[in-house]
Amino acid sequence: MHWAERIANQLVESHPERHTFVCASGISPSGSVHIGNFREIVTTYFVTKALKKHGKQVRFIFSWDDFDRFRKVPANVDDSFEQYLGMPYSEVPCPFGCHSSYAEHFEKEFERALAVFDMKPTFIYQSKEYQSGSYNPSIVHALNKRKEIYDILMTYKTDGAKEEERESFYPVHVYCEACRKDSTSILSFDEQQQSLVYQCKCGHQDTFSILQATNMKLHWKIDWPMRWNAEGVVFEPGGRDHSSETGSYNVSKVISEQIFGYPAPYYVPYEFISIKGSPAKMSSSSGNNYTPDDLLNLYAPENILFLFAKYLPNASFHIGLDEDVIKNYTEYERYREGYVSQSLSSEVKAAFELSLRTEQTLHKTPKFSLVASILPLVNFDINLLRQLLSRNGEDYSMEQLEEVAKRVEYWIKHWYPQRMITVNQSKDAAYYESLQLIERQWIAAFCELLRNETIDEEHRMESIYEICFDEDKKEMKKNQKRLFSIIYQLVLNRNEGPRIPYLIQSVGESRLLSLLDF
Repeated sequence: MHWAERIANQLVESHPERHTFVCASGISPSGSVHIGNFREIVTTYFVTKALKKHGKQVRFIFSWDDFDRFRKVPANVDDSFEQYLGMPYSEVPCPFGCHSSYAEHFEKEFERALAVFDMKPTFIYQSKEYQSGSYNPSIVHALNKRKEIYDILMTYKTDGAKEEERESFYPVHVYCEACRKDSTSILSFDEQQQSLVYQCKCGHQDTFSILQATNMKLHWKIDWPMRWNAEGVVFEPGGRDHSSETGSYNVSKVISEQIFGYPAPYYVPYEFISIKGSPAKMSSSSGNNYTPDDLLNLYAPENILFLFAKYLPNASFHIGLDEDVIKNYTEYERYREGYVSQSLSSEVKAAFELSLRTEQTLHKTPKFSLVASILPLVNFDINLLRQLLSRNGEDYSMEQLEEVAKRVEYWIKHWYPQRMITVNQSKDAAYYESLQLIERQWIAAFCELLRNETIDEEHRMESIYEICFDEDKKEMKKNQKRLFSIIYQLVLNRNEGPRIPYLIQSVGESRLLSLLDF
């Protein structure tokens, strides 16, 4: 059974009377949302799909934590934005001048990507929720219970509780009404009047009614359980950093139950995703990341979804944009064929179905590796590519072909120029001289077949395979592989390339002879 189905089963068993299952995820718009953050929402997405398969009503919510403080200027944002540190993301200007705020810029960027995956959560913007006053009664409740909250927090810390610290503990951040930063200190809280006095480092001081306030936010470990209660959340995943024994989830779980009287939702920790070859964690601020848009330039949405569906959430994996792209495509294409022929195992079938978008048709598409091996040889000309494929019995509409060719071209030109195959300009005499006599004879026989204008392509390929004939089939196969490797080296200066029929058709007999006939 797939992990998402197992979670859905447990949720249904735990809430037999529940009509709507609220499944949540959320991210702070600190910069471009990277593919590591994407694991948060895709985990929830898969669980919602599994619940719908049970016939359950689902509310899929995604919280933008855009009332969090601006903590660090990302690598792709001008250093001058340091002046806004400490302000809520929703009030920092757009660094590129195209949206109403810093938050909105990165929110809309990610929301556009989610639409491509056919993900349609209800977006909740925490800046609007907090400033609408809808959370204010909960803030008052948390302030009234601040000493109990302090005691819970201290049970998860090694240094003991201090009475003085307990008396001055307030589980809220206050944004200064003058400078809009959170460089404030709470001086007092009046339980009867439900008012609060604060002072800011900028010199501003104020007293305000909490029920009327628009500049307060609960601390994270109190904010999270408050929102579980407010939204009726029954499932939410969280990153490894939230999932330790003293991490946010375990602390928030106790606060949810003891302070807000709400049972904590079913929680699944997920592992981080790394960039192949990089020991560093993906980060929006450092620029060490791949975004969903980066991957969508290379993969169809279903390929990316399958990449996540096939792993347990607590399994780490890395993403490489080198030959791994070919490997991932080949795997998905194989499973697609298995799905159509109904030969997949139940778990792989479930993972594959989770990767399919709504009402997606499984039409045949050209193999990515095949297109990647031919496209550079025809100078990325899609019309020539289509002609070559059609000549070999691979017929596709221009739309189907363009979809794959566009991704292949982007991959080669932006991420993996090693695949930029070009035909040698002159004979490689030095390499030819290094060949054994029998290998030179193979090349001579291959050239004779290229010169033969009376033989059709099918019989020519049969004759090419016969060049390396040996009674021992295993030896013959090894020799054939060696012959093709020699041809690729002499023609492309590499030991691999497109299948021989495609090489002949794309380069042409005359050009091949100019490089192979010694």
